[in-house]
Amino acid sequence: MHTSARPALTAREVRRAARGRSGQWAAWAFLAPVVLYLLAFYAYPLYRNVELSLRNYTVRSFVQGDAPFAGLGNYAKVFADATFGPALWHTVVFTLVSLAFQFTIGLALALFFGKNFRLSATLRALFLVPWLLPLIVSASTWSWMLNTDSGVVNTALSWLGIGPVNWLTSPDWALWSVTIANIWIGVPFNLVVLYSGLQAIPAAVHEAAALDGANAWQRFWKVTFPLLRPVSAITLLLGLVYTLKVFDIIWIMTKGGPSGASTTFATWSYRLGFGNLVPSFGPGAAVGNLLIVMALVFGLVYIRVQRRQALT
Repeated sequence: MHTSARPALTAREVRRAARGRSGQWAAWAFLAPVVLYLLAFYAYPLYRNVELSLRNYTVRSFVQGDAPFAGLGNYAKVFADATFGPALWHTVVFTLVSLAFQFTIGLALALFFGKNFRLSATLRALFLVPWLLPLIVSASTWSWMLNTDSGVVNTALSWLGIGPVNWLTSPDWALWSVTIANIWIGVPFNLVVLYSGLQAIPAAVHEAAALDGANAWQRFWKVTFPLLRPVSAITLLLGLVYTLKVFDIIWIMTKGGPSGASTTFATWSYRLGFGNLVPSFGPGAAVGNLLIVMALVFGLVYIRVQRRQALT
């Protein structure tokens, strides 16, 4: 029986295979720092937070690592807590209202600056100031402005014959006060991203729509807004994830008060874990994990809706 031997590789094929292997090693070398970063600063903290929520940690056991396993007991405590319902409602209202106004105002400003008038670039740069300021500075500024006795907002209202409003100390106004501050801080981000998306739309598209007889509103609603949809989706998704975890602004302005009127999941988690003399690490971690789940659910639902709209 005659068998044919496999021909030996040529020198060119050997060099090509060696270059392929070296290219793969180079790709892994460039990828390794990113993988290590994600594992160290995302995967491991997330694992530790989940593990923390499944055990009954005290200060002593937190240091020594001998906390007893509690299963879903900490989550049961969180769901049974009287703070859960109001904190969930405040988180949803704070997030959705902030997103709606940040996106609407940012889009309106992006359209306004899209006309490229004189001083347009200077004014756009000034609008970035709230975004560039540290959050502690922005929140402290809003606390001063909304102060009942000496705030400039109440001073302006007094000129109009309106009595002082307890913006930060009234249960009826505290949540709306921190929401207004968060909207002011988030508008510049929406402005920058949406303005970049508008600049990427060819001017010929608008000219063609104008020649077809479309007015300004029709050009925006039928041409500009649909073409801006991918950028809008990214803007809203990033804003959603950021707003859900806002802590600094609320804590500095109201600390979640008064009487829990502006408590969200972010401030509640911090208070449980670090805001008491006897910290509740397990329930605090459980609230943090619920916040992560909310971000994932909102994000997945929004992506699904956007994908369905794109297909239709």
